[in-house]
Amino acid sequence: MYNKLLEKIEAYDKIIIHGHKRPDGDCYGSQLGLKGIIKASFPSKLVYVVGERCEYVSFLGEMDEITDDMYENALVIVVDTAVSDRISDQRYSKASYVIKVDHHLPVDDYGDMQLVDTTLPACALIIAEFMHKCDLNITLEGAKALYTGIVTDTGRFRLPGVNSRVFALAGLLLDKGVNVEEIDNNLSVETLNTIKLKGYVLLNFQITENGFAYIKMTRDVIEQFGVSDEEASSMVSLLGTLETCPSWGLIMEYPGNEIRIRLRSRGPYVDKLANKYNGGGHLKASGASLPSFDALDDFLKDADKLVKAYKENGTLEFSE
Repeated sequence: MYNKLLEKIEAYDKIIIHGHKRPDGDCYGSQLGLKGIIKASFPSKLVYVVGERCEYVSFLGEMDEITDDMYENALVIVVDTAVSDRISDQRYSKASYVIKVDHHLPVDDYGDMQLVDTTLPACALIIAEFMHKCDLNITLEGAKALYTGIVTDTGRFRLPGVNSRVFALAGLLLDKGVNVEEIDNNLSVETLNTIKLKGYVLLNFQITENGFAYIKMTRDVIEQFGVSDEEASSMVSLLGTLETCPSWGLIMEYPGNEIRIRLRSRGPYVDKLANKYNGGGHLKASGASLPSFDALDDFLKDADKLVKAYKENGTLEFSE
């Protein structure tokens, strides 16, 4: 599949790289990293990255602004996006050929070609392996982007799926000149408002009867602390160290009354629970959505049921 991807890149003079709505570090890093590979390996090609800005990793670079006519006779590569309705900038369908590159469990086989590897915990790892297997070059900026994508989606190499293959690919990027201290400094700096929001979360999270921890974050809370949606949603990691809570979530209200849930676990699988609530993802890291906060009680009952079955019987999968 890497060779097929390379063949398509070689066949097009114009390549546009898309990611998903509300991009995270892995999405942003995969987009900019792939751009760095193509520009270093094929300098004459036109390469653009489009979509929403990710404030958290904006130090890596910015998205490009392009007109509709740029999609004519273009190749589009969509990274880190499981389903087509989550693609940021729906103009992707105007391209001559669309390739999906992803590491999430397959849900929507959109595009003309799919390169999906669910064994890797970050899409940036797929891009890095593509570079390595096809013996391609990369700019220093692209290497920084890929390394950042790997670091953020693996929880700084602490989450499930991290193995020697992951470290080997990360090592290849270090060999390209990536400065680990520089990346870590950029990722670790927080605003005073973000630190205050952490205090709010630690004071206000709740736990269901059997040990599902969660924090409900409404728009007024986010606005009260003056943080971005990215900063607010990152608070889900705070609940991951509770001894009696093997699974946890952040229920957050976005503009337009959109309610999204970030689900995490260090025990039971949460992907099928997410599937029930219009979402999906990885076994221990998924996303879901609710039509309104009125549906939250039903979700919490199911989440509590999942945790109870795990604690009592070691059951991993969610079932009705």
